[in-house]
Amino acid sequence: MTCKLVLARQAAAMIALLGSLSLIGACSSASAQSIDCTGWGDSPLCDGAAVSCNQHGCDASGCDAFGCQDLGWYGSLKAGLTDNGITLSNNLTQYYFGTVSGGREQTGRYGGHGDYVANIDLGKMGIQEGLFVKIRAEHRFGESIGEAAGVLLPPTLATELPVADSRDLYLTNVLFTQFLSESFGIYAGKLDTLDGDANAYASGRGITQFSNVAFIANPIALRTIPYASLGCGFVIVSDGEPLLNFLVMNPTDTANSDGFDELFADGVALSTELRFPTRFGGKPGHQLFAGTWSSRDYVSLGQDPRVILPNIPITQADGSWSLYWNMDQALWVDPCHSDRHWGFFARAGLADDSANPINYLLSVGLGGASPVREGDSFGVGYYYSGTSDEVGPILAAVAGPIDDSQGVEMYYRSQITRSISVTPDFQWIDQARQNLDDVYLLGVRMNVQF
Repeated sequence: MTCKLVLARQAAAMIALLGSLSLIGACSSASAQSIDCTGWGDSPLCDGAAVSCNQHGCDASGCDAFGCQDLGWYGSLKAGLTDNGITLSNNLTQYYFGTVSGGREQTGRYGGHGDYVANIDLGKMGIQEGLFVKIRAEHRFGESIGEAAGVLLPPTLATELPVADSRDLYLTNVLFTQFLSESFGIYAGKLDTLDGDANAYASGRGITQFSNVAFIANPIALRTIPYASLGCGFVIVSDGEPLLNFLVMNPTDTANSDGFDELFADGVALSTELRFPTRFGGKPGHQLFAGTWSSRDYVSLGQDPRVILPNIPITQADGSWSLYWNMDQALWVDPCHSDRHWGFFARAGLADDSANPINYLLSVGLGGASPVREGDSFGVGYYYSGTSDEVGPILAAVAGPIDDSQGVEMYYRSQITRSISVTPDFQWIDQARQNLDDVYLLGVRMNVQF
């Protein structure tokens, strides 16, 4: 099938989708104007007027921009569990992405990711005050567009996780956290690391914000810190947000096993992050400084689902390290709802080039809540990835000439209902593999929260 034909078909599908979204958005906006509650019951609006949710026929379940909230049997079950210390947060995300130009082949791929999380408050259950348990199960299905695109950094990260080339369901978190005070806690168990390198506008696990791994977490840290394994550490919390996090972890990925048989057999991995809030210009922001180190001996590139690399041998490297920084700063804050804001973000990182295929990374962009429609969000970002001078030539032996890479991603996430969102997405990637043309990706993802 020719590139022009693929482009025409995907462009037509995208136009049809955007047309549907605009109609749904118009209906939802009208609903938002008719019911503009800032809370449940009688709630003042920002202009000083008052409105009662109950005048719209709402009961104790309340109302919001999408009208009256009918919990139903499942919502009632979740509310009952929450009252008893068990909070469920589940996401099923489907992706359809296509290479309309460049890459290895012009084609489309359908894939998805299921993410099922339970947070258990054992204090509320009357067992142990301050003790929490987090359980996460994940699986992937379908196919990823990464291989067809020919890229090194996955453009749809969630479709690669938790285990490459496997559709089974895996436990990636069984984590116990005991708070010894309101601000200090210790934790141990199996955990995943994708929520590290947090950023208000560029995190989201590839589900709610950007889809490309370059805008989800700094890729230079992925070589030293595995996706999921056994570990322990401590966290200092300030105003409900982690201020300092220190982690000691098994250096090899054990997402597909319990990990006890190989615990610290290959050394140890350390990670520390300091993230503190700022108020430049009276608007919220954050600064994050972090570093990682691993004592593991690296003898091959390995198969990490967060970076698409062949499993080929490299010159043995004794350990690896990385240093990285990120920041976010709000530029606009909704005067009615302070949790709605948009702003800019930036990332930078440096790693040793003896074991890490990515030597440095820079990224910058805009993102956050849509100022046009409540519930929606958007993002546009640019990244530049520097390839290691030592690992690059080894990779070139099987993948052809290797150079630095750069890319752009743009998305708009439209919240159709409380639980369903649809996100058109465009990406341009200047390939690290120089024998492949720049790839242009068009896609859409639909997320269902339940």
